[in-house]
Amino acid sequence: MASKAPRPNWRDRAFVVRTYDFGEADRVVVLLTQHHGLVRGVAKGVRKAKSRFGSRLQPFVEVDALIYPGKNLATIASADTVTYYGARIIDDFDRYAAACAVLETAEKLSYDEADPALFALVKDALENLQTDQHPTMVLDAFILQATEHAGWGLSLFNCANCGAPGPHKAFNAAVGGAVCNNCRPPGSLDVERETLHDMWLMQRGSPVSSQRAAQIHRATVAHLQFNLETGLKSLKIMEQA
Repeated sequence: MASKAPRPNWRDRAFVVRTYDFGEADRVVVLLTQHHGLVRGVAKGVRKAKSRFGSRLQPFVEVDALIYPGKNLATIASADTVTYYGARIIDDFDRYAAACAVLETAEKLSYDEADPALFALVKDALENLQTDQHPTMVLDAFILQATEHAGWGLSLFNCANCGAPGPHKAFNAAVGGAVCNNCRPPGSLDVERETLHDMWLMQRGSPVSSQRAAQIHRATVAHLQFNLETGLKSLKIMEQA
């Protein structure tokens, strides 16, 4: 019986979203790629001092990676740096925590299929974290846009339960956004009307004032965690700071 032909290798742009050690000198790297979705691959020998590309397979680096598909894990044969975003992130705790949360969220929302839109949102968020004075709002904008892209868009004007026209003054993640006084379940967040409008603008990529940043962050995190059905390690670190 003839053996199957090996699957062809390919190159793709990618961000490292997570790594863990494997064996004595290797590392498993989880990549968010532009055209192949989430890829788990082994980078062989990258923990050795003489590794040629181990330093490139780090968070906050966009790489051009050469991938050889495998049955369980791919092999990452090489990685060339495209853009390094870490310079203004790793020395600033707020930027670092927000950037980690962007990557962790992206991993949770990604699948083993092409998603150039999610890749572009991650790239934009890391670019904005270089200079934006409000890293948490960059993160929240990313979450709102990425979750809408994933099919978890919020109703931020009309009541998410009965459709009553807004603006409203309460938010409930389980219901799906703004809630009117008649539909408001226990545990809903009290918010200003302008907060929900700001979130609507952020969901569409428009800039907003940082005046209501705390309310926006509480509602956005509640929305993300309800839909993921779990918390994020990076968000817990942000809350403890």
